[in-house]
Amino acid sequence: MNENLPPCPQCAGVYTYEMGTLLVCPECGHEWTPAPAEAAEETGEKVIRDAVGNVLADGDTVTVVKSLKVKGHPTGIKAGTKVRNIRLVDGPDGHDIDCKVDGFGQMHLKSSVVKEA
Repeated sequence: MNENLPPCPQCAGVYTYEMGTLLVCPECGHEWTPAPAEAAEETGEKVIRDAVGNVLADGDTVTVVKSLKVKGHPTGIKAGTKVRNIRLVDGPDGHDIDCKVDGFGQMHLKSSVVKEA
């Protein structure tokens, strides 16, 4: 167990553990986000993470982790496709990556379907 995790805010249990981006108390079942993430949101800084939790930045190269259907194309984007020089944006419907995919052109992707290469 990680000794640096805070106790549960509801029952003060000390056996908290991480599950993705959340902290979980096995004693009462309470789930919450850790304080540093809340502090980043309060300052207006939006942290965008990939499917495995790595922080993304403008100019990164990412790999698509699952096959994606593309409207108007007979084939979609296959898993394993590398996308270079991404740009982080506040796009529609949670699409927070603006990029150019070879063979498809300019498009928006969700950070939950890519991982940092």
